[in-house]
Amino acid sequence: MDSEFDFEKRYRLFREIIETIVLTVLMFLIIRLAVQNFNIDGMSMEPSLHNQELILVDKWSYLFHAPARGDVIVFVAPPNPAQDYIKRVVGLPGDVITVQNTDVYVNGKKLTEAYVEPHHQGNPYPSFTNRVVPPGAYFVMGDNRGGSSDSRDWGCVPQKNLIGRAAVVYWPLAQDNNGLLPNFSSVFTSVPSSAGVTTKDVCPIIHNPQVGTTSPGDTTPFNTMALLVVVLPGMFVGWRRRHEWKRS
Repeated sequence: MDSEFDFEKRYRLFREIIETIVLTVLMFLIIRLAVQNFNIDGMSMEPSLHNQELILVDKWSYLFHAPARGDVIVFVAPPNPAQDYIKRVVGLPGDVITVQNTDVYVNGKKLTEAYVEPHHQGNPYPSFTNRVVPPGAYFVMGDNRGGSSDSRDWGCVPQKNLIGRAAVVYWPLAQDNNGLLPNFSSVFTSVPSSAGVTTKDVCPIIHNPQVGTTSPGDTTPFNTMALLVVVLPGMFVGWRRRHEWKRS
């Protein structure tokens, strides 16, 4: 009887360990497919995002709906597919964009951009008028207009380059803007349709065959915080199972 009880005890313990490992791996894969961490490198998104901040990128939402104007997105950089960029969506497919010095127009409507501070305005690139965003692409700009390489420089971002939407700033905690990124969709609510707007040229797209369904950022390991989020629930479930077994 004792040997049978010991065998059953060892079997249940082994099963619990396997179940905990499987649950942990499944949770890791689900989170890995839905969320990616990203390190802000540079000042192109000042004052919204700061150099060396850590953010979480929502990779799931754009499987169900297209990006919206005002979204901050992370994407494989068209001029350099070995890097990921982060910018704000200003123009959607079919929109007509005009940039005259520091003024930005979408479908003839001048934007009043609350996320751009006056001392961050500027346009180091040539102005242009009525440039249409082609299908399956997005016109993006950094909030630090005087110090951002974006669609004014190398053209529009193709859909296949998108990684996801910047959702949360989680480090450092002492920064003034940690937490959910503010929604600035109200800046674009009065943008009219592009119907009737005369276009002069098409926003160029750099088609790079190296860009596929994954990005360079996908090879970056999760940080300690993300690992804890994955591992702790699995450990808790395993502990509960062992506790219930001891009471039985």
